[in-house]
Amino acid sequence: MLKMSREANRTRIIEEDDYVPILAPTADISPRLKTLAAHFISKYNIEPSFFVRVPGRVNLIGEHIDYCGYSVCPMAIEQHILIAVALSKNNEIQLTNVDPKYEDFRCSLENTGSRISDSESGPTWYKYFLCGVKGALDIIPPESVPMGILAAVWGNIPPNSGLSSSSALVSAALLSVVHANQCKLSKHELAVDSARAERHIGTQGGGMDQAIAFLGKAGSAKLIEFNPLRATDVILPENAVFVIAHSQAYLNKASTADYNLRVAECRLAAQIIAKKRNMDWESVQRLIDIQERLALDLDEMVTVVMTELHEEPYTLDEICKCLSTDYEQLKKTSLISSFNSSQTFKLQQRALHVFQEAGRVLTFCRINEEASIVEHEKLQHLGNLMSKSHASLHKLYECSHPSVDALVEKAMFYGAFGARLTGAGWGGCIVAIIDKNGVQQFVQALRAYLYQNSTKDRAALEDMVFPTSPNQGAIIYQC
Repeated sequence: MLKMSREANRTRIIEEDDYVPILAPTADISPRLKTLAAHFISKYNIEPSFFVRVPGRVNLIGEHIDYCGYSVCPMAIEQHILIAVALSKNNEIQLTNVDPKYEDFRCSLENTGSRISDSESGPTWYKYFLCGVKGALDIIPPESVPMGILAAVWGNIPPNSGLSSSSALVSAALLSVVHANQCKLSKHELAVDSARAERHIGTQGGGMDQAIAFLGKAGSAKLIEFNPLRATDVILPENAVFVIAHSQAYLNKASTADYNLRVAECRLAAQIIAKKRNMDWESVQRLIDIQERLALDLDEMVTVVMTELHEEPYTLDEICKCLSTDYEQLKKTSLISSFNSSQTFKLQQRALHVFQEAGRVLTFCRINEEASIVEHEKLQHLGNLMSKSHASLHKLYECSHPSVDALVEKAMFYGAFGARLTGAGWGGCIVAIIDKNGVQQFVQALRAYLYQNSTKDRAALEDMVFPTSPNQGAIIYQC
């Protein structure tokens, strides 16, 4: 079956492989589906119609650059969000979670938007599901909008860990509603719509998490490019194993202004460079826009940053003066209304990280393709790039955390070729690259280190350090 799709003003042929696969449950997932179905039946007294599985992800390299327009290199992981779904006729969304720490929730379909924006409850778990529902309702034809939705959720992605549990839930909810209403969208369309949907919660993300959630492939990482969205296989070295370890520092990126501040700093850096280079700065939103208009390579953009932006933090008054505008206009063109007038912005540092990190992503992918480099040397090169990435995130982007830095240091001490924070930062997980022959010893050493600095028991730490390999993206399971 072929279908035409128009993305970013380009026409693309969609083939059957471009759709989320609908499969019978396999032996490895069946026990979890049975547990989820039993919970669903106990709550709603009917059987689910189908299940949706959406994986988390680990970003190997390319942090905080997707929202600037640059390519990233993540892979889907085994850990996932599962949702059991059935339609109802009561004009309500009813939600339950197998994990009892997440309370049941219900609201009318018409109130989806207002419940997401309710500031009193903060970024609670059900709001991410509602983001997916709202995203689906925005694209489903009005005559196909469901009367009501019954859903049971179960996830094993550690929350607030930088492994995309929130985005996986948004994506799974959107896919659930779209599929329930027999609306057929490609993986690319679902990824773009899910990224747009998550912004309802207030986080100005760039789309990497949703892209790999749908486009992930067993056996390979992906080079994800944007505008239009494209995904290319990255075949990793045969001896490479990536180990994820949790720092035990937690942060929900929607609960603070730190993440959106970095997005704003990158936007303002691009706009000031545009103004100084006599461009229409108000039409510039991302750093890649500047690079494309100047027609320079990434190394040349580093020189531009050092020339046009100073190291000292910028005040809003100085930014307005640089752009020959006032604060009210700046709020509209630069989306900074959530920050108070005393906020300062480190523009040179953030832009330097973005251009240098974008270069590291391209080098990382090129090394994997290079047949002339022997395996051990590849691991060294890839590890070095990952370590440089972490150093930049720590120093220039200032989104690391002392516990994360200490874990990176321990990973290197225990034999990793390289290690870095993965995800938004300010806590969460690191990812380390290891030779497959040393994985068991490495994992045990990191677990022992965490146990010395943790209140958790040894069993709980089993899930906090684990090797991973590239996994399949979203799947729909028939009952």
